[in-house]
Amino acid sequence: MYRISKNIFIIAELSANHNNDYDLAERTVLAMADAGADAVKVQTYTADSLALNVDNDIFGKPLGGLWEGRRLWELYQEASMPYEWQPKLKELANGLGLEFFSSPFDLEGVAFLESLDVPYYKIASFEITDIPLIRAAAATGKPVIISTGVADESDIELAVKTCFDTGNKQLTLLKCTSNYPATLDDANLNTMVNMRSRFGVSVGLSDHTMGSIVPTAASALGATVIEKHFILDRSLGGPDSGFSMEPDEFSDMVQSVRAVEKCLGVVDYSVSDNDKLRRRSLYAVEDIKKGEAFTTDNIRSLRTGYGIQPKHFDTLLNRAAKKAYKRGEPLRVTEL
Repeated sequence: MYRISKNIFIIAELSANHNNDYDLAERTVLAMADAGADAVKVQTYTADSLALNVDNDIFGKPLGGLWEGRRLWELYQEASMPYEWQPKLKELANGLGLEFFSSPFDLEGVAFLESLDVPYYKIASFEITDIPLIRAAAATGKPVIISTGVADESDIELAVKTCFDTGNKQLTLLKCTSNYPATLDDANLNTMVNMRSRFGVSVGLSDHTMGSIVPTAASALGATVIEKHFILDRSLGGPDSGFSMEPDEFSDMVQSVRAVEKCLGVVDYSVSDNDKLRRRSLYAVEDIKKGEAFTTDNIRSLRTGYGIQPKHFDTLLNRAAKKAYKRGEPLRVTEL
């Protein structure tokens, strides 16, 4: 099963937390590197990629919640990252040892990102039904990450099939709850586990809860990718500030994920030679003469593994010793 990285791949999502200030975007990428991220992800779109600037019942309706009072087009206009920033931020990120990639929201975005030779593509939750977009991203041959926040089972199945039909099986599905912020009750991480077996691909988490409990738990359950929104300081405000992690919080999360990763280790049933000597084996508990029969009175299973394994106890009973043994001496394999 394909996975992006041998280790859990931790993505810091810049999203709208640049607040239309390039210097702020650069400082945020620097902080992402310091906090231990593996990658920085941005979003590649214009307001027209997502909405129309028309005042009708759909696009003119004011939003609620975190984005109270804004129209869709206005929100996306505020949140979008200028295309001309992205080559410079990629160069900065790569110089810091970070991967740089993006979520495109239209075919023009895919073409632009191909010109930057990004290593991966991310499909956002709300775009999971945009089959032409998914097909275009998968057809590049690059690994594709798809969030599933507003998808039902059939939506995910079609998205997976679309990728596979291009010949691209380098796919990771992210469990995502598209509430901003989400609660612990929303997480339903068992769905992530089920997606791995149901769709036969690697899985991970795109998380909008506050804190690092959910990403840490997801890591223990087999997530190969963790994505969290990153902001220098929530007091800066902006469309995504209310559910983004500050640098110290992100760093703590990275440490927690890495600790879980260390605990998980690898599948290993091997036993060291030293440990083998700590196991039980058969010993003479009385002096035994050569030719004398082994009995329940003169041999016993004791700790330290210098003798014959205890599984041979019944075989040895009433058999004549091939050599003499002193009390406390391990039985030799030559007795078998």
